[in-house]
Amino acid sequence: MSQARGFLGSSIGRKVVMAVTGVILLGFVIGHLVGNLQIYLPNGREAMNAYGAFLRHVLHGWALWAVRGLLLVSVALHIWAATSLTLDSRAARRVGYRDRQWTESTYASRTMRWSGVIILLFVIYHLMHFTFGNVHPSFIEGDVGHNFIEGFKNVWVSLFYILAMIFLGLHLRHGIWSACQTLGVSHPSYIRIAKAAAWVFAALIVIGNVSFPVAVLAGWVK
Repeated sequence: MSQARGFLGSSIGRKVVMAVTGVILLGFVIGHLVGNLQIYLPNGREAMNAYGAFLRHVLHGWALWAVRGLLLVSVALHIWAATSLTLDSRAARRVGYRDRQWTESTYASRTMRWSGVIILLFVIYHLMHFTFGNVHPSFIEGDVGHNFIEGFKNVWVSLFYILAMIFLGLHLRHGIWSACQTLGVSHPSYIRIAKAAAWVFAALIVIGNVSFPVAVLAGWVK
């Protein structure tokens, strides 16, 4: 227990926690995107409904709750690690710089805290919109395809979704790269590959997710 407290009390320990939980959350984001891409199938609405039913009933429903529990713990640990590291950084330098010139940092890295907060707020709204349905104008329990299409017909909801995906892309771009470094993928031979992978994953996830509200508003998905 003392070793665990010492590890979590160190900055590298909390960075490892943030990296591992980030990988878990990235896996969910990819799986969520792949599941939603079924809306583009010829029988998209029926395919999404069947997929939703499968998730609710696999292992008698226990699998879905196990995944939800893992994601909830991962989000909590991710936020805790990020917040504690930020507070330690501020405490180490109580007086700000008189003049800042960004040389190594990127816009994505400098906005990680803000993008994280925006993503958290979006996730809460997203759950209320598509999972619980209490902010959805025509929510039908179990009809995932209907809820998906009708939900994105609202222009303001779609714009908020697109904005959140842009911030998610920025967060992922730096987060994937930072996780690679924390978990040991920092050898000069792999740096370019890791940077390229971060850009590719972030771009694919943003393009894929942004395509959903655009397709509904444009009438490509009905």
